[in-house]
Formats: sequence, structure tokens, C-alpha cells
Amino acid sequence: MEEFKKVEQSITKKFKKTIWKRFVNAVDKYKLIEQNDNIAVCISGGKDSMLLAKCMQLLKAHWNIDFNLQFICMDPGYNHENRVLIEKNSKLLNIPVTFFETKIFDIVSNIKQTPCYLCARMRRGYLYEFAKKLGCNKIALGHHFNDAIETILLSMFYGAEYKTMMPKLKSTSHIGMELIRPLYLIREEDIVHWANYNNLNFLQCACKLTEGIKQGKISGKRNEIKQLISMLKKINPAIDINIFKSVEKVNLNTILGYVKDGEAKTFLDYY
Repeated sequence: MEEFKKVEQSITKKFKKTIWKRFVNAVDKYKLIEQNDNIAVCISGGKDSMLLAKCMQLLKAHWNIDFNLQFICMDPGYNHENRVLIEKNSKLLNIPVTFFETKIFDIVSNIKQTPCYLCARMRRGYLYEFAKKLGCNKIALGHHFNDAIETILLSMFYGAEYKTMMPKLKSTSHIGMELIRPLYLIREEDIVHWANYNNLNFLQCACKLTEGIKQGKISGKRNEIKQLISMLKKINPAIDINIFKSVEKVNLNTILGYVKDGEAKTFLDYY
């Protein structure tokens, strides 16, 4: 059996409960895919986006909705080794990736404040533009359950607001385009388990800033939150799912204020 077939089989059998069912559940629950969608699956080279690509391929083969897939990878300035690794894994996993180049790494390398935020915004903009050129109406990103709950705490602790990473959203800058996150209900630990089980070596992160984080030179806020949640789970194993459910059950009767479509409201408006 070819290697990519074994990987696909592991998703629907070995990891059926922790990955495949949660993937299908997210697609169905949040209505992420509709008839005749043309979806650009965005490949970064990491474990999350590669798993996303395989799940989307499997879904297309078995789903009762007809849709089309394009697999795209934006090269923001990877070094040669990282680019080769992405190409190697794409071939190994039978993912037909279309590459396009940008100079994002060069641009953000000189930004001292919020370079990660700028990089993320620029990446998304380039992905939308390239996907639109391919005739796509949606882009799919590999953000997962842990990304969502970490965003909740990051927003509270460092942004002084209560929000999360949505499973889908409409682009305000690229009319007619939508972003979806099909891995939304899948935990990162299960993605790591899947990659290790199949002896897959994926790109970790290729930017200079992240290399600094790995070496302990600077501290990343998301990494701080990740460690905090891990510590809290030792006290309460359900802490992660409770954080997630908190944004599904917001009680507006006990909220001091909120913002809807740019308009701020306080509880006094309805008291």
C-alpha cells in the first residue's frame, strides 16, 4: 500500500474518533461547505495544514455535497530546506500543491511592534487574492480547537475583550470570499499523535521571530497561554472544553457591555 493511502486509512480508522468524526462534525455543525464551493486549502507546511489537506481530500471523496478543492502554498520567504520539506511532504501525501511567492518575511523582519499580527494579516490577504484568481470562493485554514481557546484567553488577558477565533467568517476586504476552519473541533494533541503515528516530519515554523522563541530569547504570548491552560488542566481536566463552551453560552443578562457590528452597548441601555 502506498504511503499516502496508509496515512488516509489512519485518519478514518485509528483516529476516527479523535480526528475524522470531529472534522466531519465541525463541517456539518458550522455549515462550512456548501454545494459547488471552490475551496482553496491553504498549506503552510505544518502538521495542521497537512492534516487539513488530507481530511478535505477524504471528505470530497465521501461527502454528499459536490465541491472542488485547490491546494495552495504561499512561500513568504522560506529558506531552501523548508521549501524542500513542504514539497517532499506534499508529494509523499499525494497533495497537489500550487506554490506562489511573496516577500512577507523580508517586510515584517524590520517591524519591532506586533510583527506576528502584521504577518498574519498579510498572509491572509495574499491567500485571499491568489485563491480568488483561481476562482475560489473560500479559503480553508488549519486552525484547531486549541487555537480557538487560546485566542479566548489571549483576548481577555492582553486585549481586554472577550472573543474567539470563529469557525467561519466573511472577508470584509475581499468581497465574496469566506474563511473556514474545518479542524475547529480537533485537539492539537491528537494532531501530534497522528503525525507521530505515521512518522511524519512537518515544518515547525520558519520565521526568525519564532526561532527566537524556541531558543528562549523572547516569550510568546500564545505560548504563555498554552502553558497556563496545560497547568490548569492538571487541576481540572475539563478546563479546555469549559473555556470553549463559555463562548457558546454567553449570558447577555450578566454582561456589562458588548459590541455588535461596531456599535457599543452597555447593560444600562436595557436596564
